[in-house]
Amino acid sequence: VTSLPGLFTLPSAPYQRDRAMSATVLIIDDDRELCALLCEFLLLEGFKPSAVHHGAEAVTHCRKHRYDVIVLDIMLPGLQGLEVLRQVRQFNTTPILMLTAKGQELDKVIGLESGADDYVTKPFGVRELIARIHAIVRRSKGHAQSVINTGDLVVNLDTKTVEVGGQRVHLT
Repeated sequence: VTSLPGLFTLPSAPYQRDRAMSATVLIIDDDRELCALLCEFLLLEGFKPSAVHHGAEAVTHCRKHRYDVIVLDIMLPGLQGLEVLRQVRQFNTTPILMLTAKGQELDKVIGLESGADDYVTKPFGVRELIARIHAIVRRSKGHAQSVINTGDLVVNLDTKTVEVGGQRVHLT
């Protein structure tokens, strides 16, 4: 077992669960070394990871790109993680897992009440984090229906379009 002091414990062998899953994961954390290591382990698990290191940049990035899971730190340069969470929740329902050194009960409650779906404190075990990401993806994929068909009405939640009788309806 290898470790990055004070942050997390790495298993000695990769886990390689469902490589076909290929869910996308965005890591928002200012610790570039931590992001690089997490990206490596997520790749081994079959995920498609990306990383952003600044709060305001993260909000802009989330407006332009869709992810299956977002892993978000609270202590970020510029815009703090809780404000990133609040702003992203205004336009995005992607599951968000808080990954932070702020581990007091009140911190966890505030994070969850602000819109986070899960909360993991540093130091953390990579296996647990990966298992939580898998669980989030399973839950969200299991309940997400991106196209709803009812009679001649088709609502596409991904593209935010509506068709009636094969004709596109323009909505505000």
